[in-house]
Amino acid sequence: MNFPDDFLNSIRPLLKDQTDLFLSALTEVPPVSVRLNPLKSESSHLEFQEVGERVPWSDWGYYLEKRPSFTFDPLFHSGMYYVQEASSMFIEYVVRQLFDKPVNCLDLCAAPGGKSVSLLSALPEGSFLTANEIIRQRSNILSENIIKHGYANTLVTNNEPKDFAVFENFFDLILIDAPCSGEGMFRKDEVAVREWSPENVVMCTARQKDILSDIWPALKPGGILIYSTCTYNTSENEVNALWAADELSAEFVEIDTESGWGISPSFDDNVKAYRFFPHKTKGEGLFVTVLRKEEFSVTNHDQYTQKRSRKNKKCPSQFVKETSVYRNYLINPDDFDFIQDKNRIIAIPKQHSAAMLTLKDSLKTVSIGIELGEIKGKDFIPSHSLAMSCELNRDAFVTRELTYDEAIAYLRREAINIPDAPKGFVLLTYKDKPLGFVKNIGNRANNLYPNEWRIRT
Repeated sequence: MNFPDDFLNSIRPLLKDQTDLFLSALTEVPPVSVRLNPLKSESSHLEFQEVGERVPWSDWGYYLEKRPSFTFDPLFHSGMYYVQEASSMFIEYVVRQLFDKPVNCLDLCAAPGGKSVSLLSALPEGSFLTANEIIRQRSNILSENIIKHGYANTLVTNNEPKDFAVFENFFDLILIDAPCSGEGMFRKDEVAVREWSPENVVMCTARQKDILSDIWPALKPGGILIYSTCTYNTSENEVNALWAADELSAEFVEIDTESGWGISPSFDDNVKAYRFFPHKTKGEGLFVTVLRKEEFSVTNHDQYTQKRSRKNKKCPSQFVKETSVYRNYLINPDDFDFIQDKNRIIAIPKQHSAAMLTLKDSLKTVSIGIELGEIKGKDFIPSHSLAMSCELNRDAFVTRELTYDEAIAYLRREAINIPDAPKGFVLLTYKDKPLGFVKNIGNRANNLYPNEWRIRT
């Protein structure tokens, strides 16, 4: 692989006598790793035949000895696991080390969702995650991946960073996996090599500062901001981290790591940071630094409840008064409020309903909580979000186990024939894991799998 001369000139002063080892590693086949969904799977139940070692900084990450065809694994579509690059799982480790009480968390640049689902399993029980993506198409992919993992304490939004500034002192934790020049993806993506330029580095550096400035008001005093990139240069990393510490009055937070993991320190002694290089760690390039906002008087969060109550009259989402018909769909219905948004019925965790609805009313929302289904005339059509939810009460539906070929046909959104099942809505499973719903009408079953999610190959 031929790397740009300007890139080589920038990396040699940093890595010195390790440069050749680093460049050699960039020509190797990248490792394959997956992260299991702790709500749906256990390490002893891995379906892959050639599972390698565990990713050392992740409780749920595993390397695979070879890359299977994930697209044609129904368990991938059921949310049993996520194909995630190993280095990026370090975010999970950072969060587990820093937090032991429930938090409001924002993943600001979240698509396609790997770090969001990692956050969901790392955050203390009772936490709430807002996952945001500025590009609309990518926000839909983000929502898909979060829905598949089955967590209810989530809100997916499609907003610019500055849109969150109105929620002053709201989030305990913000993750910025910043858009960057992508040097850490060089061995996985030849397009990243072709598109790299010094000018792009300068542009990304400026954009990252804007993102940090725009989102900083939304972080609580004493709150934590994790800043990461998948690039190697110091402009987008140490320089920006030091700028944030100085300009935003933040302090660096040190994370304990194991020496055997091969994680490298910052290139600047004034910056506490964690660097992943492919010749030293089994993963792609990553830079992570952790900033704490200085302490001062904290805004009273009752303002968000009050703000929500003032907006109730204009809000399209109304609380459902008669919930008995919907409660049976969930394992723990007492833990949820039920709202109606147009024709959709949605369950949201009671402990977060005020905050979630305040955010929903003020931001461009892609998905929230658990969409139970849609009212169409006299029918209530169960949603795919309900099928994927770990709160799904399977006793509320007739279930039908599919063969592998039937499962792939369903995921392609082809017609399914299940004459042995009764008429009505049927929950389809594969290896006892829910895949989605069909409406069985006797001679055939209408496939309710989301059209935009279907297997197209």
